[in-house]
Amino acid sequence: MPLQVCMGAMMQCTFGAAPSSLVVLPTNKVLTGEVPDANIMDHIPMTNIMPFGMCMSPSNPVVAAATAAALGVLTPMPCIPNTPAPWVPGAATVMLANFPTLDNVSQLMCIWGGVITFSDAGEETVMVP
Repeated sequence: MPLQVCMGAMMQCTFGAAPSSLVVLPTNKVLTGEVPDANIMDHIPMTNIMPFGMCMSPSNPVVAAATAAALGVLTPMPCIPNTPAPWVPGAATVMLANFPTLDNVSQLMCIWGGVITFSDAGEETVMVP
């Protein structure tokens, strides 16, 4: 069963070198275990989505430039997440602040080609529609 996601949930990007944790501001006004719960709109780079260490995506212009300067040898560069669209699909039957609640099976796409997924939901609350 999907688990509800909250502040501190651990994420991984397919092109990132390190995990990162989700930051959820208390704007949704719902807490579980004294930490804010997330909805699909918690996708803002450098607010909700923190860097994943080094980025290895050849689609990232900074990585492409460094790789070109290294004569074609893939050269990872610091990750700056670029996630303009919400998480998908979210839990459509459980609303939080007028948007679907974020569950641990949702994914977030980075514009540089990375897919961000959860390795830990940050809590153990099972969502029931």
